[in-house]
Amino acid sequence: MAIVTIIGAGMMGSALAYPARENGNEVRLVGTPLDREIIDVCRATGRHPKFTKDFPAGIKYYQIEDMQAAIEGADMIIGGVSSFGVDWFGDVVLPAIPEEIPVLTVTKGLMDTDDGRLLTYPEVWQRRLDAMGKKLSLNAIGGPCTSYELVAHDQTEVVFCGKDMEILRKLKLIMATDYYHIGLSRDVVGIESAVALKNGYALGIALTIGLNQKAFGIDSELHFNSQAAVFGQAVKEMYKLLDYQGAATLENMSVGYGDLYVTVYGGRTRLVGILLGRGLNIDEAKAELNGVTLESLVVAERVARAIKAAARRSLLDLDNFPLLMHINELLTENAEVNIPWEKFTFEV
Repeated sequence: MAIVTIIGAGMMGSALAYPARENGNEVRLVGTPLDREIIDVCRATGRHPKFTKDFPAGIKYYQIEDMQAAIEGADMIIGGVSSFGVDWFGDVVLPAIPEEIPVLTVTKGLMDTDDGRLLTYPEVWQRRLDAMGKKLSLNAIGGPCTSYELVAHDQTEVVFCGKDMEILRKLKLIMATDYYHIGLSRDVVGIESAVALKNGYALGIALTIGLNQKAFGIDSELHFNSQAAVFGQAVKEMYKLLDYQGAATLENMSVGYGDLYVTVYGGRTRLVGILLGRGLNIDEAKAELNGVTLESLVVAERVARAIKAAARRSLLDLDNFPLLMHINELLTENAEVNIPWEKFTFEV
């Protein structure tokens, strides 16, 4: 039995408590400063307030001031913060973790630089650790996995990525179950880039759902030709970006495409895309979804900004990214949806 400490009681971090506990481990769930009410509810009911299924029995719950006690003796730390908590996690949590305890994060996203580079969050955190003179094993989870379906025990396949294969095998042994299947990869940049890039593109595909609802009625049947066409363009653009990022293998790309698929068919990004397609601008869509965390919009804007910077240095060609450029117009200029279909066509 291992001790698994999860820091961040959001939906994905909390969902990982299920396979961790059901695999016979001691599980400690620590809330961030924003999770106080969640931890109180978990203690009182044994259930996360956004889940419809109780936690496995025996999970221990901690408020943030007790984080150090929850870390003590742990065999692994799972970082369960959203992308809005990246700085907090790097400044507060990582310095508190002993160097012998590996870290596995679920935080998805990329940071852009002025020269058009895209940095994964493990890269961002590694820079901070280097500045502190501290060593930690930073690992991450990628793949098509929604929190509520993991809680429901739907068959799920993900990838743990990190620099040390032996550590990854240890983490897999702790977390794998008969419904939570884990591949391993040393290509952190490829995996993390793949699962972050899908965010804006999932929104782009969902635009077609909203457009059809606008044309034929909200309760009309789904139309799949348009979704498939934009999906195909999204795959082309993701491929070029993964190549630009230096993704090592096709397996990494398949992880991103799988994540793209599941994001189109469930979650908050889908809702935003549908609302935009119906005719709302981005401010109106955000107001409609008041209180919903929209990490995908931030990632999409950063990636578009990086593409433009790289294009100015002749590292990328803007004409290869018509879908993402249009999505960026929707997000930053309140533009109306006008999918550039003709720019998707090609001759070979």
